[in-house]
Amino acid sequence: MVGLSHETSAFAAHAIAGRWRREGSARYPRSRILLILGDTGGSNGARRRAWKTELQSQLADSLGLTLTVAHYLTGASKWAGEPLDSYQKILNFIRSTRTQTGLSVTAQLDPRHYPTGIEPTPQQLEALHLQPHEVLPKWNYTISPNL
Repeated sequence: MVGLSHETSAFAAHAIAGRWRREGSARYPRSRILLILGDTGGSNGARRRAWKTELQSQLADSLGLTLTVAHYLTGASKWAGEPLDSYQKILNFIRSTRTQTGLSVTAQLDPRHYPTGIEPTPQQLEALHLQPHEVLPKWNYTISPNL
């Protein structure tokens, strides 16, 4: 998902939830666990409280999914030095990604506005059902649905 608005935690979680609704749930109808790999900066950074509360509400609670989140090291997710100076160029770059086994990647433009500066409330942070992993607990954790 490529957005016209700011890249926020709400946008990132919405993109993942939308992808799950459109494709993941149809391809894996019995799956109740989702692995999310993210970088350590930006809207889905390991230290972003809003990222965690958005995952809790938009995916774990809304969709009944248990989320295992693992963050890459800083700098591990950068594009290969190509200037991304238009939405069409970004979409084309993503859509042209292929693997040796034939996996192709889809991309869509999200025209919605996502406001910046939104901080989770103490109640939202308290409602997080987050379990840090034993290995690298700041970067790896599981968020379970609040039932």
